Amino acid sequence: MPYLVHTAHAQFAALWFGTVGWTLVIVTVGLVEWRVWEVSDLSVITSGLAWVGIWRVCFYSHAPILSDSQIMFCQRIRLSESFTPPEIAAAQVLMLVALILGLAGNASVVYGLRNVYFGLNQFKPIRLAFTSGGVLLILTGASALVPVCWNLSSVVNNQTISFPAEFRMPSAPANQSIGPGIIVGMFASILLRLKKHIIFHILYIIVSPLCPAF
Repeated sequence: MPYLVHTAHAQFAALWFGTVGWTLVIVTVGLVEWRVWEVSDLSVITSGLAWVGIWRVCFYSHAPILSDSQIMFCQRIRLSESFTPPEIAAAQVLMLVALILGLAGNASVVYGLRNVYFGLNQFKPIRLAFTSGGVLLILTGASALVPVCWNLSSVVNNQTISFPAEFRMPSAPANQSIGPGIIVGMFASILLRLKKHIIFHILYIIVSPLCPAF
C-alpha cells in the first residue's frame, strides 16, 4: 500500500495525541486541585489554602480535626447534595462521559489503523473506523472542555459555594485561583482536538485511493 508511507507520521501523531490526551483526562478527573481557595481565617485551615475539586474538598490543618492516619482533611462532594454547584455537578457527569467516549474513540482509531497496516483495505471498514473515531474524539474534547471552562469561569468570577458545617470551609474565599486540574483539563482538550484533525486528514489520504471513480 504505497500511500501508507505518506501517512506514517500522521498516524503516529494521532496515536500519541489521543493516548496522551485521554490519559490527561484521567489525571484531570483524579486531581482535587481544580479551584484553589485562599482563606483569611487560619484557625482551621492553617495552611491558608483549600483545594476544591469535582469529587472532594481538601486542606492541610494543624487543628485537632485529623485522625492519626490522616495527613489532610478531606470531604467528599456528592452529586446528590443540595449544596453542590451546577458546574461541579456537570463536571462529575461530563468528565466520566469523556473518559468513556475517549476510550471508544481511541479503540476505533486503533481498529482503523490495524485494517490499514494488515492490508485489509476495504473502503467501508476503514472509513467507518476513522469517521467514528473522529466523531467520538470531538465529543470527548467537548465533554471535557465544557466543565473545565465552566469551573474556570467560576474562579474568574470568584463564585462561592455554601459548604455544610462539617466541611469546615468558609462561606466565601478571600481569593481563589485556578488549580492544576483546570490547566491539565484544558491541555487534554487541546490534544484531543489536534488528534481529531489528524484523524480526518488520515481518513482523506487513506480512503481516497479506495473510493470508486465516477
